[in-house]
Amino acid sequence: MIQTGMTSDRPTADSLPKEPLPRLLAVMAWLRDRQHGCPWDIDQTFRTIAPYTIEEAYEVADAIERNDMPALKEELGDLLLQVVYHAQIAQEAQAFGFADVASAIAEKMIDRHPHVFGDATIDTSEAQTVSWEARKAAERAAKQTAAPAGALDGVARALPALLRAEKIQKRAARVGFDWADIAPVIDKIEEELGELRAEITAGTVDQARLTDELGDVLFAVANLARHCKVDPEAALRATNDKFERRFGYIERQLAVQGRKPTDASLEEMESLWQEAKTRV
Repeated sequence: MIQTGMTSDRPTADSLPKEPLPRLLAVMAWLRDRQHGCPWDIDQTFRTIAPYTIEEAYEVADAIERNDMPALKEELGDLLLQVVYHAQIAQEAQAFGFADVASAIAEKMIDRHPHVFGDATIDTSEAQTVSWEARKAAERAAKQTAAPAGALDGVARALPALLRAEKIQKRAARVGFDWADIAPVIDKIEEELGELRAEITAGTVDQARLTDELGDVLFAVANLARHCKVDPEAALRATNDKFERRFGYIERQLAVQGRKPTDASLEEMESLWQEAKTRV
C-alpha cells in the first residue's frame, strides 16, 4: 500500500512531498480525507469517476492528433490523475494501492516481451502482435474457473461501439470467422444498406428494427475498415474534423454578409459547401 506521509493536521503545499509522484499521491489522499478533503472528491466512487477517465483518454488522443505538446503534457497529467484517483479509492477499500497497480503492469510488460526480457526472438512488429495476442488469450484462459473461455471474452463493453466492433471482429477472425478478401465485405455492406432502405421505406417504421438494421450497417463498415487496415475511430475523427472545418467556412462566409446559417437556404449552404471543399 502507498504511504503518503499524511498527518492529522490540515495540509499545506509546503507540507506535501517534493518528489512529483509522491506529491501527486499525497494530493489525492488529502482530497479524499474525510476531515480536511474536498466534499466532491470524497463523494466519488469508481463508477462516478469512470466517465471522466474515458474523457481524459480521448483528450490525450486529441492533443496527439493536433501535435500539441503542451496540451499533451497537461492531458497526460489529467489521465494520470484518474489512475491515482481509482487507486486511492481502492486503497481506502483495502483492495489494492497505486504501488500494486504499477507493479502489476510492470510484471505484465516483462511477461509479454520475452524477446526483450528473456531469450525469445521476435523480429517484427507483426510477429510481436501475434505473440502479444497469444499471451493475452492464454491469460484469459487461465483466469477461467468454470466455462471455457470464448474467443470474444474480455472485450470491454465500455469501449466506444465502433472500436469494440473492430476488436470483436479481430477476435473472430483469429479463429477463422472472416472473409479471405475484401469483395464480400463490400457486398455485405450493400446487403445491409438494402435491408435498412427497405425498413425506412416500409409503410410503418418500426424504430427498434430500424435501429437494428442501422447497427448492422455500422458493424459492416467497421469490418471494411479492418480489412482496409484503417483505424475506424481515427478515420471518423478525421472526417468529423473535416466537416467542422467546412461548416465553419460556411458560417464565416455567411457572417461576411451579416447572416447566419438559419438565414440561408439549403441550396446556398450546399454551394458554399462545395466551395469549402476546394479551400479548407
